[in-house]
Amino acid sequence: MPLLLIDFPSFNPVALQIGPFAIRWYALGYICGITFGWLYARSLLKKQRLWGGPVPISLVQIDDFILWVTLGIIVGGRTGYVLFYNLPFFIEHPAAIFKLWEGGMSFHGGFLGCVVAVMWFARKNGISILSLGDITCGVAPIGIFLVRLTNFINGELWGRATDASVPWAMIFPNDPSHLPRHPSQLYEAGMEGILLFTVLAIMIRLGALKRPGMILGSFILIYGLTRIIGEHFREPDVQLGYLWGGLTMGMLLSIPMLLVGGILIVMAVRRGAPKPATSIR
Repeated sequence: MPLLLIDFPSFNPVALQIGPFAIRWYALGYICGITFGWLYARSLLKKQRLWGGPVPISLVQIDDFILWVTLGIIVGGRTGYVLFYNLPFFIEHPAAIFKLWEGGMSFHGGFLGCVVAVMWFARKNGISILSLGDITCGVAPIGIFLVRLTNFINGELWGRATDASVPWAMIFPNDPSHLPRHPSQLYEAGMEGILLFTVLAIMIRLGALKRPGMILGSFILIYGLTRIIGEHFREPDVQLGYLWGGLTMGMLLSIPMLLVGGILIVMAVRRGAPKPATSIR
């Protein structure tokens, strides 16, 4: 057992209770993530210099898109969890699919739901799919960070058991084994949230939005890498365990992201930045 085992903080999963109405930290993480992401997206769209020309998306359009992407996250995230992580259970209990308050969301499913929302909204409004994908992915780490924090608050998705080499290990109250474990939720919040946001923000400041698809591809590639790293510290879902060669479902779903992200980055580089408009003399 670690010499300096840290006690898991005692959190109430309910953030606000008004009579029978309860708002959980998990739901609040999604709400705040989408809200802060929307505000950050608006700030980026107001800075024409970041785009190297006319901004391809209006503020009105990004306001309308919020509903679309929210539905994409919820429907895609839940569908992904059902299909990738617990299909046998939901086949036997189909009504449980709609019990979102009991938890069960998949990032990869939510991401695919966002992809559908981006493509559908962009085509419907005649705007660039890649540019809308760039702005969506540029702000996404905000939501990922907040949701990973709520995973920690809920004492769920804990890490693998560890030993004295990790003095910040914790015993999670919902863990029946009572073993000291990595606080992998915080690792993921740091890598998938803070690190990814910082890298993309720097790229945006350096002009990456001028190359449609660059931020989109970088998000997919870097998230895939950080998720695979994080999975080495995260306990696999009990109903799945380890899969082929000791891989987890999170790893298997992230591997294709490396290929797709790399292809999008190469295409963005080859496409080049748009030339600034010049006046006719």
